[in-house]
Amino acid sequence: MHKAAWLYYMHGLRQDEVAKQLDISRASVALYLRRARESGIVNITTSTSLFQHETLARELEDLLGLKSVWIVPEDRQALDPASEMPVLAATVFLDLIEKGDRVGVAWGRTVYHIADVMPFADLHGVTVVQLCGNLGAPYDYRPDQCTTEIARRLNAEGINIYAPLVLSSERLAAELRAEPVIQEQLASIADCQLALYSVGGIEDDSHLVKCGALSAAEMQEMGRLGAAGVIAGQLIDGDGQPMDCAHNRRCISADLSSIRAIPKRMMVVQEESKFEPLVAAIRGGLASHLIVTASMGQRLMQRFQS
Repeated sequence: MHKAAWLYYMHGLRQDEVAKQLDISRASVALYLRRARESGIVNITTSTSLFQHETLARELEDLLGLKSVWIVPEDRQALDPASEMPVLAATVFLDLIEKGDRVGVAWGRTVYHIADVMPFADLHGVTVVQLCGNLGAPYDYRPDQCTTEIARRLNAEGINIYAPLVLSSERLAAELRAEPVIQEQLASIADCQLALYSVGGIEDDSHLVKCGALSAAEMQEMGRLGAAGVIAGQLIDGDGQPMDCAHNRRCISADLSSIRAIPKRMMVVQEESKFEPLVAAIRGGLASHLIVTASMGQRLMQRFQS
């Protein structure tokens, strides 16, 4: 309803144009606009704080060229954004899945928390695939854990990549990527209709450092060389492009061009410390659907308007 009102009243689109952009019927657009008028949503002078967040979401969509943005408020006393965001993300994720979809899933604390609160559904015909190789058993939030749990919640087929995320040498990684099974799995990622992931940072306590893929000193050096964040285990630069580095060449992970080919790339970012990695990911076209906090949304507005 908010999006229909925004496109109709703020962008001046006709009802049939709004219907086409939102992929709904013209009758639905007319209904949403009537409800928006009745509820006072289109009356800016009486809009609530919730509409302010909706306005921010629509402005971010316009500014960043994203399909959809959701904002988690931080100004309600009873609200904990850290606990509400996974619930919102799980709801949005289920909304985006269609029958027969192939869904790519990455790893990390954010994705694991989304999986942990995801309601059970019966989505036969949906396939959940791992976007990158795996980590050692002691590490929490492993890629296979995230993929398996989401597949279990959806009653969907789960496909894990049974290979390490990072190999000990570039030669070994190249040989493993050339294995028919791994090659087929990585190539099929471009056939996904939806991806769920976050973006990692390059701090000394980042996931890649914690899991032993890089030492803190090596990560610091990568930062000096231009690394800005981590996507599916791979280092990206400030423009969201993969770094030409030994670490990336040792990774068993989806090619970033394959990820960009996925129509719905849902990125969820909670921590304020991930602002710069998020900026890089957006610049690199690695997100089409975004969930962030209100403060992160405001920072994005300021950065991309400057």
